[in-house]
Amino acid sequence: MLDVAQREFLTVLRTRALLAVGVGYVLLVGGVAWLAGTGSYLALVLDLLTPVELLVPVLAFAVGYRALLGDRESGELQTIRTCPVSGHWYVFGVYLGRAVVVVGVVVLGHAVAGAAVPMSGASTLSVVASHATVDSPALYLRFVPVTALFALVALALALLVSATARSSRAGLALATGAVVALVAGLDGALLGSLTAGVVPPDAATALLGLSPNTAYRSLVFELSVAPTGVTVPEGHAALLGGVALVTWLVGALGLASVLAWR
Repeated sequence: MLDVAQREFLTVLRTRALLAVGVGYVLLVGGVAWLAGTGSYLALVLDLLTPVELLVPVLAFAVGYRALLGDRESGELQTIRTCPVSGHWYVFGVYLGRAVVVVGVVVLGHAVAGAAVPMSGASTLSVVASHATVDSPALYLRFVPVTALFALVALALALLVSATARSSRAGLALATGAVVALVAGLDGALLGSLTAGVVPPDAATALLGLSPNTAYRSLVFELSVAPTGVTVPEGHAALLGGVALVTWLVGALGLASVLAWR
């Protein structure tokens, strides 16, 4: 498994297009923070939340959507089958090697963004009104690992797409559709069903909280916003969000391991 992980890690580092995507993520996240010029960690979290929700799936799918598909198309999967490794460990090794890169890019991007706060001349919150005494680097430090978890979930979904697709063209189409669904499709469909009265309000609220993006926002609100005394939208629960993200992660990897080895 570790040999597979190392191979995937080196493959990403040797692929210029993927390196360009990683650099682009760092520059965009850091650029948003520096252009915002906020002097508050809480405001930085709120400024980055929406852009990160869009950028993380793009980063994760760019790194992972061809991971398993490429081995099948090149014939390497047939060679790997002769090695003493099961399908589950093969997929987990692929995931682990690429996850190191994705998490590294996310952490680096947010480190660059976080450096903008102490170097900014601003001293007031740009998004919400609050006392300066409630702001703390700890709020931002909670935001970073939650974003890394969201990236891991998106990467697991990317591997599921890679295991499902039968060709490069199909893989690209599925990856594009999955990113759109992850960013807006699931939330939009549930909100539409609520508006149309198809799903009862209580059930729709619970289902909405289970989508990856909403679960991610729930954790951010609970861990980085609520501690400051700012009122957060009702229904955002850290426990529900955490369970939902872990469920998506485990479910996607489990299904991908079955499909990739068939």
